[in-house]
Amino acid sequence: MEQHRTDLPAANLPVRVKNELAFRDLTVKRTENLAGCFKRIVLGGEDLKGFTSRGFDDHIKLFFPASQGDVVTPPVATEEGIVWGEGPRPLNREYTPLHFDAQANELTLDFYLHDGGVASEWAEGAKPGDKLIIGGPRGSLIIPMDYQWQLYVCDETGLPALKRRLSELKQAATGAKITVLVKARDASCVRYLEDEKDVSVEWIIGAEDSDDLETDALMQKVKSLSLPDNDFYIWATGEGKRVKALNDYFTVTQKCDPAYVRCVAYWHNK
Repeated sequence: MEQHRTDLPAANLPVRVKNELAFRDLTVKRTENLAGCFKRIVLGGEDLKGFTSRGFDDHIKLFFPASQGDVVTPPVATEEGIVWGEGPRPLNREYTPLHFDAQANELTLDFYLHDGGVASEWAEGAKPGDKLIIGGPRGSLIIPMDYQWQLYVCDETGLPALKRRLSELKQAATGAKITVLVKARDASCVRYLEDEKDVSVEWIIGAEDSDDLETDALMQKVKSLSLPDNDFYIWATGEGKRVKALNDYFTVTQKCDPAYVRCVAYWHNK
């Protein structure tokens, strides 16, 4: 099989940009439960001045106390590296900024609620006035929005990034053909994308993760798709083993140009 080509100018390649690393001490302004499986938390504070997030799947680090009662203070970014104060290092997790309102100085994050996660546990109990330290994003991958065929594949952990992308695509009104596949354990998650009415989302609900990736429900659905020969972009996130299998399928089996395939593990089943 010949390699899929895009025949696009270099200007249509994704572009990676760097940001100046900064740590910010923020305060929870308000919270909202969403779709039964997410909690939206809006953060504010003067430290948000200068914040930027140019990629829809950017990652910022959130810092949580290593144990109850610990006080988290932001580190300092120096030319020699990141300098932490005395005391135990906080735990950290990476999350996607859903929306930043520079005028209101508000940063919105959506947390997928699940058992056993330090970020999820913090989010469930978060209330106005609570503090949260964030860092980054260190950089962004700016992915053009005018590819004529675009595929998005994720599980619950990738839904905030997907939601942000779909919102941006709607505003851009490029006329692209958008295909979305989402695997979720709970049907309530379907409501999380209910505002994205212009895009048809195919949900795979309640399917057990299969150790045999050849019989995995999501993999089977992906393999049933007919991929175009040019002018495409593919984005996939989720559990590490499945993301690797997806990347291998697109770039090795289907010989898609890796420049137009982005497969990133958001978590690992250990």
